[in-house]
Amino acid sequence: MSSEADAIVSAIIAKWCAGFATLDAAALSSLYAKRAFFFGSNPKLYRGRDGVADYFNGLPRWRKPSAAFSEVQAAQAGPDIINMAAIVSFDFAGERPELVVKMSWVITREDADWKIVNHHASSRVPMI
Repeated sequence: MSSEADAIVSAIIAKWCAGFATLDAAALSSLYAKRAFFFGSNPKLYRGRDGVADYFNGLPRWRKPSAAFSEVQAAQAGPDIINMAAIVSFDFAGERPELVVKMSWVITREDADWKIVNHHASSRVPMI
C-alpha cells in the first residue's frame, strides 16, 4: 500500500466511523461519489448519494453504534482510483449482537476530492 493511498483511506475511514457513530446520513453520504453503488447489510442496491442517505436513514436508531476497521488493505489501482478491503466490526452497545463483515470500497477522485464509488459489505461467514 502506498503511503498516499494509506493516508487517503485512513482519512475516509475516520470520517466514516465518526458519521456512523451518530448515524449521520448526510455526513456519511457526502463521502460517496455522485454515481456510487452501495451494497450494505440488506439485499438492496442503493445508488448515488441520495441512495446512501436512504440506507443510513433507514437503519434503526441505536443509541451508541460504533464501527472498527481492521486488516485494512489499500492499493492504488490507477492515478484516480484506490481499492480498499477490510474487516469491519460493528458494536451496538448491547442493543443487538455485534456484526462483523468483510467490506470493500472502490475510491475515486471526484471534484478534486476522494469519494467512495463502490461499497460492498458481505458476510464473513463462509457461504460455500
